[in-house]
Amino acid sequence: MTLPRRIVVKVGTSTLTDEEGKLDRAFIADLTSQLATLRREGADVILVSSGAIRAGLEALGNPTFGTKKEPDAHDISTETLPYKQAAAAIGQGLLQRLYTEAFAWRKTICAQVLLTRDDLGDPNRVENAKNTLCALLQLGVIPIINENDTVAVEEIKFGDNDTLAARVAVLISADLLLILSDVEGLYDRSPLQNSGDPEDAPRLIHRVENIASVTGLGGNSMSGVGTGGMKTKLEAARIATEAGIRTVIAKGHRERVALDVTHGEKVGTEFPPR
Repeated sequence: MTLPRRIVVKVGTSTLTDEEGKLDRAFIADLTSQLATLRREGADVILVSSGAIRAGLEALGNPTFGTKKEPDAHDISTETLPYKQAAAAIGQGLLQRLYTEAFAWRKTICAQVLLTRDDLGDPNRVENAKNTLCALLQLGVIPIINENDTVAVEEIKFGDNDTLAARVAVLISADLLLILSDVEGLYDRSPLQNSGDPEDAPRLIHRVENIASVTGLGGNSMSGVGTGGMKTKLEAARIATEAGIRTVIAKGHRERVALDVTHGEKVGTEFPPR
């Protein structure tokens, strides 16, 4: 199998977050190690990462927001959108610092790129974004893209960067879009609907040729941490595969997940290009 020349990896807040609702530093270290390895192997790599709001809330001393814990009447989840945008403003720099330091250990340079839907909707801004990303890739830099949650009102509810990752993949003519999730991939029904009977357990779908046939299997975020769910990931897969980009949804905490998917191992759910 020919290794992908350009790879877009998307990681959401739920995958970046540990059981205490804090950013998982060990996961970030492992992910950046894998991406730096792919870069050394000759691939152009872009990371689309959520987590700015989460990082800001953690800095503000409110790590329980968005976790599985039930919020009380004074929890930030009951507060206003401007508060979340303020948290994003605080957290984006903190999140980028974590990535910068982690990549530095691998002797790899990364760059911060903040986008909104408007940036990918206006032809002139699209061209500018493409030129910047291509220049960074030519320099051997790994761009880290996030939506600009501080100013993008709709985007905070938008699908946890899944569609943004697909559009970026199309923009730079990627060969692979890897969407990291908190589950192994797409199941024939929700993994939460598990009776405990092995004969009746939800089954992982390893390959999907026709996305329209499985759209009913999409659901909301199971973790309660991210804003996306399988529905937004399926939409991202549709956008990417229609542009000829192989797409894989896989568990982010699986060992060597980015390396194995890139090297052609059967991991998660694959959506072949159309």
